[in-house]
Amino acid sequence: MSEHSSTRPTRLYLLTALLFGAGTLHFVVPKPFDSIVPGALPGKARTYTYLSGVAEILVGLALALPRTRRFGGLLAAALFIAVFPANVKFTVDSLGNPKAALPVKVVSVLRLPVQIPLITTALKIRRAA
Repeated sequence: MSEHSSTRPTRLYLLTALLFGAGTLHFVVPKPFDSIVPGALPGKARTYTYLSGVAEILVGLALALPRTRRFGGLLAAALFIAVFPANVKFTVDSLGNPKAALPVKVVSVLRLPVQIPLITTALKIRRAA
């Protein structure tokens, strides 16, 4: 088994778990997600929190099922791009808040470049499916 083929299932399982976990958190503790919904969007932040939670769970399901994995990889990449503005808002808000804890600020900044490997991993899963 080559190194490439041995890491593929790990990537798949980690990304699927990340999507299921994050999607579930949107329902269990929605308030932090509400706070990063860009204000320019019409309607209530909670609606976007729940919709993005559903999207993450459904994309995770698409990745988990071999029959839909190829499409799931594409959906995951698109989802990571779609949520990027919320991640930028989180960073701007935390850096601009003198009361925000240093770990929150660090996480908010590090979260931005992490989108790149998430997107590339989703596309690698798509190609491998």
